[in-house]
Amino acid sequence: MMLRSCCFRCFGRRNGDGLLWHTDLKPHASGDFSIAVVQANNNLEDQSQVYTSPSATYVGVYDGHGGPEASRFVNRHLFPYLHKFAAEQGGLSPEVIKKAFNATEEDFTRLVKQSLPVKPQIASVGSCCLVGAISDGELYVANLGDSRAVLGRRGFDGEKKSVVAERLSRDHNVSSEDVRREVEALHPDDSPVVVYCRGVWRIKGIIQVSRSIGDIYLKKPEFHRDPILQQYGSYVPMKRPLLSAEPSIVTRKLRPHDLFLIFASDGLWEQISDEEAVQIVSKYPRAGIAKRLVAAALQEAAKKRELRYKDIKKIEKGIRRHFHDDITVIVTYLDHHKSSSSIPSHKQGTLGCITAPVDIFTYNSDEAVENSGDKIFPNEEPGSRVAY
Repeated sequence: MMLRSCCFRCFGRRNGDGLLWHTDLKPHASGDFSIAVVQANNNLEDQSQVYTSPSATYVGVYDGHGGPEASRFVNRHLFPYLHKFAAEQGGLSPEVIKKAFNATEEDFTRLVKQSLPVKPQIASVGSCCLVGAISDGELYVANLGDSRAVLGRRGFDGEKKSVVAERLSRDHNVSSEDVRREVEALHPDDSPVVVYCRGVWRIKGIIQVSRSIGDIYLKKPEFHRDPILQQYGSYVPMKRPLLSAEPSIVTRKLRPHDLFLIFASDGLWEQISDEEAVQIVSKYPRAGIAKRLVAAALQEAAKKRELRYKDIKKIEKGIRRHFHDDITVIVTYLDHHKSSSSIPSHKQGTLGCITAPVDIFTYNSDEAVENSGDKIFPNEEPGSRVAY
C-alpha cells in the first residue's frame, strides 16, 4: 500500500502565536519525532515533511529563498523520486539519493523554462535541501545549502558532557572560509567570484549558499541570452554555473549511543548553537520538543532586539522577517535501531506521511490548505491516504 500524499491538511496544534505550527510527538519505526515551524516571511519559504514506514523513515527540510516556489516543488517531488529509485535499485544508497536530487533539479529547471514568459522571477527562486533517511540501521544525511543535521549522542569516556552534539551535515555557505575557497577554486578565471558586501560574503554579491535546488539564473549561462530574463534584470556575468545541485552525503551505521537527530533550517542555527540545541533536547520531555527549540530561538532573537518573547509573537508576517527567519525543526528520536524485533507492534505497522502546512498564517486563519492534487508516491492505491 502506498501513501497518497504528504500534502493534505496537517493536524498540528494551535497556540498563542498565529505564525507557529507544531505536532508534539508522532511515531516512526525507530522511535518518535516532533515537528515545529514558525513563519516570518510574507509567504512561508520553509517546507518540511516526514515519511514513515515499517522499514524506513525519511525527513526533509527545504529552506527556500527568493520565493516559496522551489521549496514547495521539492516538497512534492523529492520523496517520490527517492522512493522510486530505491525500489528500482533494491534499496537506499548515496547513488539513489544523488539521482533523486538530480531528477528534482532537472524537473524544476524545466518548470522554470516553461514559466519564464509569464513569471520571469522564478529563475531567481531556489531552495536549500536537507534530507535524512534511516533504513536497515543505516543513516543517510544529504544536503544542499545551510540547513543542518545534528546528532545528539551519549558522551564517551573523557568527554565533558553526558550528551554530545555531532554535526552530520556540511553548511554550503560562503561565510565559511573553506566554502569560499572551494567556490574560488572552481572559478579561477572569474575573479572575484565571492564578494564581501553588506557585512557578509556572497557569491557575485548576491547569494550566500553555494549549493541549492533552483537559482537557475546562477547555473545556466544560456538563460542570460533570453530577452525576457534580460528585461527582468537578473543578468549575472558568468563563464560556468556559479551554484551546484550536487548534495553532500554522509552515511553511518546507527549505534546504541546515538540518541536523537535534529534537522533544522538555518533560521534555528542563526540563533542557537548545535550544543545548545542538543542540551535542550536531552534535558526536556519529548512531547513538544521541536516547539521548545523554536521557542528558544525566538527568545534569543527577541533578546538581540531588547524585546520579550511575547512581543515577538505579536509581530505580523513579513515585518517579522526583520527579527528572525522562517524556522523549521524536526527532532527524531532513535530508540529501536538495534533490532527490528524490539520495535513495538503498533510502530512496526506505521505507514504515514506528515507535512507542515504550506503557509502557517493561512492555516491558522482557517483558510483552505488542501492537497494540491500531486501524488507523493507513484502507483498508489485508491483510498490509501494515511493521516495521523
